[in-house]
Amino acid sequence: MNAALEKYLSTVDKCLKPLPTSERVDIVKEIKSSILEMESEDLSTEQILERLGKPKELARAYLGDLLTKEKGFSWKRIMIICAFYSVVGFSGLVVIPCLGIIAPTFLVCGAVTPLLGVVKLVDFLLHLNLPFVDHIGFQFGAVSAGPVSTFFLSILTGVILFALGYGAWKLLLLYCKKVSRTKSDLSI
Repeated sequence: MNAALEKYLSTVDKCLKPLPTSERVDIVKEIKSSILEMESEDLSTEQILERLGKPKELARAYLGDLLTKEKGFSWKRIMIICAFYSVVGFSGLVVIPCLGIIAPTFLVCGAVTPLLGVVKLVDFLLHLNLPFVDHIGFQFGAVSAGPVSTFFLSILTGVILFALGYGAWKLLLLYCKKVSRTKSDLSI
């Protein structure tokens, strides 16, 4: 068997990926035996490829046969589908909105907090007496942090908030990818 026919078989095999490995191997063996049979009849490679047709169409024909051989009604399958959508539905009611709100809020606050610390420090150093800057700061009980310590605390707080926002965003993406992967693994 020459390289063109081997390439044809590998293309058919790639197109049959949705099938289980054992079925895919059986189909490729069947096509290979047909090719060998045609070679024994002294057909050229071009004639063999012409008879078989395009590899994607041949694979689609096998996949179509698989789809028409529906396994039928199964209570177990219905229960798995219901359980999956119930869990995803109820968890999605909580997880997606919470992380969808928390992530951007923490990211924005993580960026704004150090800027406010800089404004407080610049106001203090240049004696600008900007309105409302007196309200920027950190207070621990009865003790209020000064402008310099407010600057450093705001940077620390900004980094923490930004890290929390980034983590929440990654969790949201991970949740969505996991749900999508699980749904595709169910082969509904």
